[in-house]
Amino acid sequence: MFKKIIVALFIIFTSQSAVIAQEDIIARWNSQGWKTDFSKTTIDLREVGNVIAADAIPSIDDPKFQLATDETEVKGNEPVVAFEYNGIARAYPLRYLMWHEIVNDVIDGLPIAVTYCPLCNSSVVFERTLGDDVVTFGTTGKLRFSGLLMYDRGEQTWWQQMTGEGIVGARAGEKLKALPSYLISFDIYKERYPNGEILLADRRRASVAGQNPYINYDSSEFPFLFSGEIPEDIEAMMRIAFVQEPREIAVTLPYLEKNSPFRLGDLEFTWQAGQASALDSGVISEGRDVGNIEVYKILENGERIPVVYTVTFAFVGRAFIKDLEIIQ
Repeated sequence: MFKKIIVALFIIFTSQSAVIAQEDIIARWNSQGWKTDFSKTTIDLREVGNVIAADAIPSIDDPKFQLATDETEVKGNEPVVAFEYNGIARAYPLRYLMWHEIVNDVIDGLPIAVTYCPLCNSSVVFERTLGDDVVTFGTTGKLRFSGLLMYDRGEQTWWQQMTGEGIVGARAGEKLKALPSYLISFDIYKERYPNGEILLADRRRASVAGQNPYINYDSSEFPFLFSGEIPEDIEAMMRIAFVQEPREIAVTLPYLEKNSPFRLGDLEFTWQAGQASALDSGVISEGRDVGNIEVYKILENGERIPVVYTVTFAFVGRAFIKDLEIIQ
């Protein structure tokens, strides 16, 4: 019932937005208490949909960890966002990110934001330094092309999680620095980082940790709460490995299953089985196996270094990059 109400409200808002002037939209947002400078924007504000209140999905700002080898409720096939810095490795399970979407953390003095958008299945790790200031990020409660819009708790610029771009506010036009991370199974993480740590459940959402509120989402024909153009040459919900730099390119999951490892210039895409979909079954660990995708840059000496990549859906890639090349 709650999901149906959210859908109805979103449809009402997006249909009204087509005729509402941007000035009226700004007035509405100002009435919500935002301190954002709405005079600065890189987008048509009518692309933004109101869904829930700001921070209704609460970020984790004081994360706690334990050794990954200690007893944990996280199953071996569950997806985790793995990040390593200066020899310190941490895993951020999607069983928790599903309900918080942002973890503001510090690793060996490096402030980072570990982010996950369920509707896009996109996980990205950003530095959370703006100029000389360290900021924390929260959820705006708004979507653009089904993508999470974050805001910094400083100037309250709104940031597109998928691309790291500031789209509304004082820093509109700027881009957050994304850092290489992996979306891999907990089993692979433990094998690769035997001394690694894993995020603990936050008590505010501990009772629903491990559950997926978007049952069968990634096998549906149409994305949830999406307002935009659906690609015609590929299934909207097709999983892709998406790289934005040094070039914008994507490869589909089925293609990688058949051709891994796949070389594209100096980029190598790999796939191996053993990771449950977080957006299939009502219990994440019971989701169908979609495997583990990783992307590396191959140097002339043969060394493999990680690059920033995202495992997302085709509709997402095309929503933000209209002419995105997708190898399928």
